[in-house]
Amino acid sequence: MAKESVRLGTVQETLLIPLYGRALDAKARRPILRDDRARTMVESIDYDFAKFRGPSLGGSVLRSAIFDGWVARFLAEHPDGTVIELGAGLSTRSHRLDNGRARWFDLDLPDTVQLRRRFFTDSERTTTLAASVLDTDWFEQVARTGGPYFFVSEAVLLYFREEQVRSVVRALAGRFPGACLSFDTGGGAMMRNQDRNPVFKAVDARMTWTCDDPKSLEDWGLRLRESRTFATPQPDVGRTWPRRHRYGMPLLARLVPPAVDSYRMNLFSLEKAECDAPTDRRPHLLALICCPACHTAHSRA
Repeated sequence: MAKESVRLGTVQETLLIPLYGRALDAKARRPILRDDRARTMVESIDYDFAKFRGPSLGGSVLRSAIFDGWVARFLAEHPDGTVIELGAGLSTRSHRLDNGRARWFDLDLPDTVQLRRRFFTDSERTTTLAASVLDTDWFEQVARTGGPYFFVSEAVLLYFREEQVRSVVRALAGRFPGACLSFDTGGGAMMRNQDRNPVFKAVDARMTWTCDDPKSLEDWGLRLRESRTFATPQPDVGRTWPRRHRYGMPLLARLVPPAVDSYRMNLFSLEKAECDAPTDRRPHLLALICCPACHTAHSRA
């Protein structure tokens, strides 16, 4: 059977790194994510995945596990909630965590969506959106579900400029106040060492946005709820990791703190932003729903 060809932009090509990481994890004796679908996709795509090597492959699996933990907690409290993956790539989260009731939106640029559609089919509860994270045209389609909402952006915003990230956050806060938003941040120590990372030697893209303190982003219309590293996953998530990660990451964090602490996975709640971000000015009633996933109130239009 002929393999699927890949034609992706410079940054979009990086989506193949976590895909390969999840595929390798699926082959492991004790997999963390058990993502057999990723393994199938790697075997079906005409691409030299072997050029990716180094600890970032395993790190992408740990990162996904942390984000999965937050999404799973959200869906446990809001089984009919809506999860939006910003820059979905070939993520299988909507399949790994689906509960049979939630609504899922997987958003990415047209070239990535073209590839994604070769492996994923939309359904009554799952929708693929070909759009940029920087756009707002897709907001109303998501808002029609009524929420509550959980936005996930994994290994995406790091490639944007700071002003672009701020624009995205403020736009989301203006339209979806009270929603959960999770994304990763990289500090200066991580950014300065990109060229020493083996996976980045295989691609042209480089991360751009540096954030040493996620708490500082609260001025953008966010409230920080949790900030975790590979050494401090959620306890229930960490218990699923092999010992080499469960004990090795905290040890590494003590021996070389910047190597671990510079990269963080963060859970925020979106507050009403004081800016010119798009808002829904139509008359509506607000129903407040307390969300233990991010310990805040969701606004349901």
